[in-house]
Amino acid sequence: MAFAVRALLLAACASAAVSVNSAKADVAEFYTNKNISMVISSGNGGGYDALARTVGRHITKHIPGHPNVVPRNMPGAGGIVASKHLYSSAVRDGSVMGIVMNNAPLEPLFGTKEADYDATRLNWIGTPSLETGLLISWHTSKFKTIEDAKKFEMTAGASGVNSAPAFYSRLLNELLGTKIKVIAGYPGQNEAYIAIERGELDTYGTTFWSSLTSTKQNWLKDKQINILLQYGPIKEADLKNVPYGPDLVKNEEDKLLFEAAYGPLTLGRPFLMPPDIPADRLAAVRKAFMEMIKDNEFRSDAEKLGLQIDNPRSGEQLQADINRLYQTPPRVIERLRRIYQGQ
Repeated sequence: MAFAVRALLLAACASAAVSVNSAKADVAEFYTNKNISMVISSGNGGGYDALARTVGRHITKHIPGHPNVVPRNMPGAGGIVASKHLYSSAVRDGSVMGIVMNNAPLEPLFGTKEADYDATRLNWIGTPSLETGLLISWHTSKFKTIEDAKKFEMTAGASGVNSAPAFYSRLLNELLGTKIKVIAGYPGQNEAYIAIERGELDTYGTTFWSSLTSTKQNWLKDKQINILLQYGPIKEADLKNVPYGPDLVKNEEDKLLFEAAYGPLTLGRPFLMPPDIPADRLAAVRKAFMEMIKDNEFRSDAEKLGLQIDNPRSGEQLQADINRLYQTPPRVIERLRRIYQGQ
């Protein structure tokens, strides 16, 4: 009897191994001499574009069949244009992937009418990092702690009243009682940073830790800014003495609102594929992405470009995060949409 059972187990293992090898061969056959179109939800230049092209150069050697990856910039509406294309128009055979701004997967949750896609049906591949949002001030300003931002009006630059910096400013006012006044009309982050250095602004609506470490290292090295607050999916190890926003709210509904609001930061810089692609090809690309993250050549290239790859998350983790965020209680979503839309 024991011999028979052992024989059955060995046969089952052999069958499983054959099945795995067969699936890998099928994937390799599909991708051999194939081009993968990499849809990039931003224009040429900038962090998302640089990251997408770096991933495109390195992920190919980890995908069975070693396809070519061809970048295709598709900017518009903060990633919504690319997301709609990937959801509705892109072919669903595994020959298209993309990267979108981290707000794009949650725009339907935030009530953006143009975002008529179901992010839970898109296939998420992974992200090389997470984001941590910060509230900062110039070192010579009167804003030294988060308590100062509650006592005095604080001017914050933003491109528009519905931009991410404006949204996070309104969020902090609602949840923490800060007195941040949004000044719209700054073309981008760099212009707002110059205004902060000149004393024309007190802060930028939200500054990402990855942005500081890659583009404003001198601010950190020379202690030219005060960091009043951090918020996001993790507490940054280098910011141990900086208050963490979610720790400052006690109401459970407020905590859920904070978590939903920084949902985009949880997604980092997310890569994805269209819905309904063959499961074996999706699994292969997800596996290739995580293998690439550990690849020393990829990490070296990313470091040279100042790209953050310190907190990677797999496609399965991103999928679970997005599904969880879309299960946020309706009452919390109602508040989230009101703040996001500036009502």
